[in-house]
Amino acid sequence: MTRLLLGVTLERICKAVLLLCLLHFVIIMILYFDVYAQHLDFFSRFNARNASRAHPFSNSSRPNGTVPSYGLAGGEAPSPSAKPSANQSATEKPLQPCQEMPPGLVGRLLIEFSSPMSMERVQRENPDVRQGGKYTPPDCLPRQKVAILIPFRHREHHLKYWLHYLHPILRRQKVAYGIYIVNQFGEDTFNRAKLLNVGFLEALKDDEEYDCFIFSDVDLIPMDDRNLYRCYEQPRHFAVGMDKFGFRLPYAGYFGGVSGLSKSQFLKINGFPNEYWGWGGEDDDIFNRISLNGMKVSRPDIRIGRYRMIKHERDKHNEPNPQR
Repeated sequence: MTRLLLGVTLERICKAVLLLCLLHFVIIMILYFDVYAQHLDFFSRFNARNASRAHPFSNSSRPNGTVPSYGLAGGEAPSPSAKPSANQSATEKPLQPCQEMPPGLVGRLLIEFSSPMSMERVQRENPDVRQGGKYTPPDCLPRQKVAILIPFRHREHHLKYWLHYLHPILRRQKVAYGIYIVNQFGEDTFNRAKLLNVGFLEALKDDEEYDCFIFSDVDLIPMDDRNLYRCYEQPRHFAVGMDKFGFRLPYAGYFGGVSGLSKSQFLKINGFPNEYWGWGGEDDDIFNRISLNGMKVSRPDIRIGRYRMIKHERDKHNEPNPQR
């Protein structure tokens, strides 16, 4: 009788373990497909393969699931001898404004920094980005012209990963953009906000049509391409949840990492403070300037505004600001 009860108990335990394993497998598969489902668009892959046959230099295995653009809707390279057919108009149709929510967005992205990265690879992956880090969507009229400003010193390794991930994201978002690396020369104490003020002025010298400015640290990569890099009616704080903060906003007035202001918003707060030397403090000052000028900070949903930080030691001559 005891052996019979023991056998029944063992049988129940085995069934329970089997059910737990099955449940674990189902959860893993759900998470897997949640991240990668949009990458497995069979029709897009099929079209990309057809395009690669038409053009020997096309590459369907580009970062974050993007394919090269040659300025035509189908992604095919124009033939030098191609002529419009009889039923085609000699003049092209005017481009329509880009959609508010671009249809090619992927959603959540897998961000990792273990693969080796080089500028040659970045250039090879982004042949449609012009010299100087500039890009304009070929198939629609962008709603804004965005200058992305990065305060910089001794971060070449981080910059390669930033460009590797951000170029495909920005192209999918249909952003007309230019990237400006604002380098502080020498080894004096770092001044992030002052560099961004310089970048604002230099970008406008380069192209006075910029009407939106994104200020980004070089070690922060967005984990979701639905976090749209554009300006809004109110100043925008993009980096809502960083991994180093447990994907939470550290405090209500936090405005660090990645932020965006329109040209008029930036001028309204009289730019960024120049007095903060070393790490920290300037972002809180900017938040106060925004509030004192009657504006409010807008943010994406916490599930979309997630960022991964490239881990690193604190830079020399960028010690915490004692006045922050």
